[in-house]
Amino acid sequence: MGQLTTHAATSDSSRTARFRSLQLVGILSGVAAGAWLGAAEVPTKLVSSGLSPFLISLMMVVGVFVGRWTIPALVRGTTGIRADIRNAPHLVIWAVIAGCLWSVANTLTVFAIRDLGLSIAFPLWNTNALIGIGWGVLLFHELKSAGWLRWTTVGFGAVLMFVGGMILARVSSTQLTSSAATKGIVAALGAGVLWGTMYIPYRKAYLSGLNPLSFVSFFTVGELGMMIALALHYLGGFGSLWRQIAGAQHLLFWLFAAGFVWVLGDIFQQYAVKYVGISRGIPLSNSNQLWGLLWGALAFGEFRNWSHGAIAGAVYGSLLMAGGLLAISFSVAGESEQQKWREAAQREQEKYGIDERFVAFAFEGKASGPSHARQWVDWLIVAAASAVFLATGVIVKWPAFSLNWPAVSALAAVAVALFLATTAALWKTTRFN
Repeated sequence: MGQLTTHAATSDSSRTARFRSLQLVGILSGVAAGAWLGAAEVPTKLVSSGLSPFLISLMMVVGVFVGRWTIPALVRGTTGIRADIRNAPHLVIWAVIAGCLWSVANTLTVFAIRDLGLSIAFPLWNTNALIGIGWGVLLFHELKSAGWLRWTTVGFGAVLMFVGGMILARVSSTQLTSSAATKGIVAALGAGVLWGTMYIPYRKAYLSGLNPLSFVSFFTVGELGMMIALALHYLGGFGSLWRQIAGAQHLLFWLFAAGFVWVLGDIFQQYAVKYVGISRGIPLSNSNQLWGLLWGALAFGEFRNWSHGAIAGAVYGSLLMAGGLLAISFSVAGESEQQKWREAAQREQEKYGIDERFVAFAFEGKASGPSHARQWVDWLIVAAASAVFLATGVIVKWPAFSLNWPAVSALAAVAVALFLATTAALWKTTRFN
């Protein structure tokens, strides 16, 4: 890798072993991300209660904002976040841009869920994996020097994803009104394009050595700012927005919780992108489509009035897309491709004048400096977040939904198990670096 590797703390052989360990952690992070990102969309079914999609998205983003500052404050402390930003200040604007893209895409998903349901909408917007693969190859040299077998695997996976998506689009158009199906499909695919493009700042950040927990803290500034602007414009200004919030106060807890759950999934996704790249990490985290299918079909009974043929089409389409995701995700990077990653990291380091030691250690999942003690401001952030959930929790009401509670319990239990396993693996291997 040239100069960048001379500052790394490991030899060539141990660095290769280290890289393999990080890839395993990245794969596990991607799987856990899928489970938690899938669960986070469940409360958006509240759109059935008559709430505006813009209001739902805004309240989710408030929960996201709380989560994206609380978890980093607990794990790393704001002192550690400031130290990261001092090393790579240019990444703040990239994080804000990514947050803006996320807010627009998340709003589109609420429209898609309203018109298509969780089971169909999830796989359609997960075409973002194809966009992400393209950006990863074009901008960051992912898959270059990967060999014909890995290229074939990724190409085959992409074809499966496309075919599965088309099957799902066809199923939705036969089970819904033409107008609803068209609008829902456009919204889901639009979200996929925006989310696929959002991964460019992700990869730039992690090639530059930024800790994922530092990145998400500034990512959420763009999210909240963009979402407030969208809500004010489409809901008729401050007065109208406030009246709608007041009218939905008994449901706000669920939307804040959805945002917080999303943060957990997204943090796992960030680590997946850091350690296995866009072209593998995003397809893995997009296993949330299967969780969306399970939540929609088992917990909410979305297939209840569908014909057997339509149900079979939805299942086959989802399985095809899942097969494509697996084919792409488990095409593990070899030594030649790893070298391309190091070269891409060195280009970022040289372009922005980042400290070589900072980039080299981060590339290996290690901290370049000492850990930072928690400050009073960190505990203040945690206290404020707790107050938000407490204030909305005491007035919360259960939405008018009929749920299959055994299915809900089983899905939640698997998600918790993945959370515990992935958190332990990240701590043991990287100390959350």
